Amino acid sequence: MMHATTTAQPQTSPPSDTSVTTVLIADTLAEFGLDALRKAGCHVRVQADLTADTLADAVRAYDPDALIVRSTKVPADVFSAATRLSLVIRAGAGTDTIDIEAASAQGISVSNCPGMNAVAVAELTWGLILACDRNIPAQDADLREGTWAKKTWSKAHGLCGRTIGIVGTGRIGRETARRAAGFGMKVIAWSRSLTQEAADAMGVGHCSSLQNLLKMSDVVSLHVAATPETHHLVNADFCAAMRPGAILVNTTRGSVIDEAALAQAVQAKGIKVGLDVWATEPSGGDTDFANELLALPGVYGTHHVGASTTQAQDAVAQEAVRIVQTWMATGDAPNCVNRAQTTPAACLLSVRHLNRPGVLAHIFMALRSSGLNIEEMENAIFEGGEAACARIQVDRSVPDHVLATVREHESVLSTSLSAITG
Repeated sequence: MMHATTTAQPQTSPPSDTSVTTVLIADTLAEFGLDALRKAGCHVRVQADLTADTLADAVRAYDPDALIVRSTKVPADVFSAATRLSLVIRAGAGTDTIDIEAASAQGISVSNCPGMNAVAVAELTWGLILACDRNIPAQDADLREGTWAKKTWSKAHGLCGRTIGIVGTGRIGRETARRAAGFGMKVIAWSRSLTQEAADAMGVGHCSSLQNLLKMSDVVSLHVAATPETHHLVNADFCAAMRPGAILVNTTRGSVIDEAALAQAVQAKGIKVGLDVWATEPSGGDTDFANELLALPGVYGTHHVGASTTQAQDAVAQEAVRIVQTWMATGDAPNCVNRAQTTPAACLLSVRHLNRPGVLAHIFMALRSSGLNIEEMENAIFEGGEAACARIQVDRSVPDHVLATVREHESVLSTSLSAITG
């Protein structure tokens, strides 16, 4: 089912009721998603034509609590412009278009929607593989120009019985591998975290090194995240290890490929290439685009549309709505990518206490008096609501006199300390 999208003009001021959650959507979102947010009590504003240059001004105008983006980049000035913003949702998997460091410095959660578009991207991956193997775009261009060149285009290797190497075994990589069985291909895979046991569970061959995978593969499909470690993963050494005439497909991020090195490999080794992503892409909308790779034979491309199916966008919209609803109800942001995995916490202070006003304030003041910093905490309420246990992680051991001060409060039942290791 097709769902319409809505574009609204920016308002000049935020809603006067600050208790209402305002959600700014800087890209298109399925209409049912907008309706679901409104039914949840959100003040929804949609401005699908925003860019990295105009987003900060829109944030100042709308003063949103939550921001949902798809392709629109979110630079640091957006976070400095915000006063109420607490949550940014990337309506997709990758978050490299968002300045995570700037968001973290302001205590703003960044969440994504992983796996919701995995099938769509895998489907386009196979479209590009087939286009490369059978030269479909070039054949189509000849036909449109009135040229019948059957002898020229009758040469193709075919896929059945050949080997596809999957680089990166996240959800998209796994969906791509699963579809290879339908073409009768042998599947091998590599990622930094892939184990033999995990490969066996996937039903694919395990490669202990990327170089080995490249040497054995007739088709190489990239499905790694854009990180400093994967920047220019496809470089001169990578290309040198590939088989002559092999197919390389990238539907992840343009930064993964050193395009100059790949261009040389196309010319020297006859490597065929299918790209949905590029090192330099327009920030959005319809505009001019040029890339030297597209002038080379056997290189075919699409417009970074891997996730652009109605099915995928409906699934992403559902997940984005779920994240907002959960965050509104609990304060927790599902799929948060910028919550610290480790902290400087060295000691856990557990305080059982009656569930009364002022208890936590008393505990915090006692810790503050000795310069102890709270890294993380949880206050678990027990059935009936009569008592609770505060588990407070602090940056160093709590002195005895601070514990004594904590226990002075009439509602404190007990205290205990334990070291945090690992």
